Amino acid sequence: MGFLLLLGSSLARFLMRHTGGTAPWVVALAAVLAVLYAAEPAPATDRTRRYLWLGACSAVWIAVVFLAPSFAWCSIPLFYLALRNLRPPAAACCIGLFTVVSVTAQLRLAGRFEFDVLLAPPAVAAICVAVFVRMDQQTARQRELVADLVRTRRELAATERREGTLAERQRLSMEIHDTLAQGLSSQRMLLQAADRTWRSDPETAHRHVRAAGAIADHNLTEARRFVHDLAPADLAGGGGLDEALRTLARRESATGLTVRCHIEGVPAHPLPERVQSALLRIAQGALANVREHADARNAVLTLTYLDEQVVLDVADDGRGFDPTAVRPDGGVRGHGLPAIRTRASRLGGTLTVESAPGEGTVLSAALPLAA
Repeated sequence: MGFLLLLGSSLARFLMRHTGGTAPWVVALAAVLAVLYAAEPAPATDRTRRYLWLGACSAVWIAVVFLAPSFAWCSIPLFYLALRNLRPPAAACCIGLFTVVSVTAQLRLAGRFEFDVLLAPPAVAAICVAVFVRMDQQTARQRELVADLVRTRRELAATERREGTLAERQRLSMEIHDTLAQGLSSQRMLLQAADRTWRSDPETAHRHVRAAGAIADHNLTEARRFVHDLAPADLAGGGGLDEALRTLARRESATGLTVRCHIEGVPAHPLPERVQSALLRIAQGALANVREHADARNAVLTLTYLDEQVVLDVADDGRGFDPTAVRPDGGVRGHGLPAIRTRASRLGGTLTVESAPGEGTVLSAALPLAA
């Protein structure tokens, strides 16, 4: 658009001062130059075609400048065309040619040597080159910034995917430990007890087998809900957390461990499903640890509703342990406590473990009601 404005103003200036002689040729060449400039090839066009187009524009401009020196100002857009389409050495030669043509035409128009005419076109050419180089550097810098931004966003997305994968793996491991692994452990203990009493006490052995079958059915329900990422099966019946804990206590009592459940207080508002699921999973994981590691005969589940939090206590009369000796990563056989601690911390809660060798264990998980 700038080139066409310069071309139009130069033509108007020429026609106001020259109406005959070369005027038709100047008008015709100006029209051809306007058409050529408007027909600029696309950036993706073949390089040879762009060279031919630039050469045609330059030739027509040189012709019209020699006929009407006032068209020399149209060389400024041509400088940018040369810088944009040619390599630096070729662009420098082309700009030098345009400058020489402009100086020659202006001196011929003046009719005498003028120092400012000799310096003005080279100065304009130098300014144009400096502006173009600066703009090109800024454009390259912007491209680098955009490339860095795109790369950073891709890396961030990859990091988020990795973190999501790790979080999902951790969730899966906790769910498997607190549901399927616990159920399989109970079934193993019941089947081992049935095998020991199969001949001496068939009725007791059959009772153990039936209990193992009931646990297997419950495990199957848990597995199906686990695959579909639903709430624990004990909560799906609609009885709430209190009834789910009582059901868990009855089921665990069938494995040789006597489990009692106490509910203290009444919640001011219904607990969110996430809190109920977390507390039930914590109870399952804690009882799994009691059954597998504590060698306890009795355990007590106590759910206490307070003003601002709900507390679940799991106490047993087992052999106890040193809480400071538990590895943070859980080790091979100690996944339960780290998983319970993670469940509590995800909802803004805390986990406290009080135990000593030979003195049993009390595990206390406190979750804020605002969770």
